[in-house]
Amino acid sequence: ALHSKLPFDAVKDFAAVAMLTTTPNVFVVHPSLPVHSIKELIAFAKARPGQLNVGSQGNGSSQHLATELFSIMAGGLKILHVPYKGSGPSIAALLMGEVSVLMPTFSLARPHIEAGKIRVLAVTSMKPIEELPDLPTVNDTVPGFEVLSWIGLLAPARTPPAIIARLSEASAKVLAMPDVSKHLAVAGLTTAYRPAEQFSAFIESEIAKWSRVAKASNIRAD
Repeated sequence: ALHSKLPFDAVKDFAAVAMLTTTPNVFVVHPSLPVHSIKELIAFAKARPGQLNVGSQGNGSSQHLATELFSIMAGGLKILHVPYKGSGPSIAALLMGEVSVLMPTFSLARPHIEAGKIRVLAVTSMKPIEELPDLPTVNDTVPGFEVLSWIGLLAPARTPPAIIARLSEASAKVLAMPDVSKHLAVAGLTTAYRPAEQFSAFIESEIAKWSRVAKASNIRAD
């Protein structure tokens, strides 16, 4: 999505084996920001074009792209993107009030939410998460909005189909083990198994989705 030239083809040079886990992002704000929902956040941004500071872990990062996607889908919001050098500095900036809004992964934001240092507005998955079942989704207010960090298993292109199938089946069995899902949950990861064909289609849809966002927002990494 971000590079005009790569030394590999992100689709043709790999064989999808299985999607393994997902991690949602969350919209969090500094307590001083007088908003308590995504609807209020959108209204606040529309009333103050270009004044709402939204942080990310860097230009061209997943949070930057997610912020631009939200701006587009929420009606063309004019916000001020503030890039930092990594997730740690960006969350520190939110805690200090340098920025008002951030969209980190839930696992990164969780300890600060639980400590009451930041306010969480919504989760970016299509459905509520188990850890915060009463937390609304962004999709409730901005239909179709979804941002997930995900982990999957890939093999080199031209790997024999029988090996792909065996690895995919083994992945499903491992993810179904109670101890595995428990340890993944502690790390903020949700099991989200998809077999090879579904995972391959998902990868292509993700590339298309973020390519549209990068083009619309003129975000390039080269």
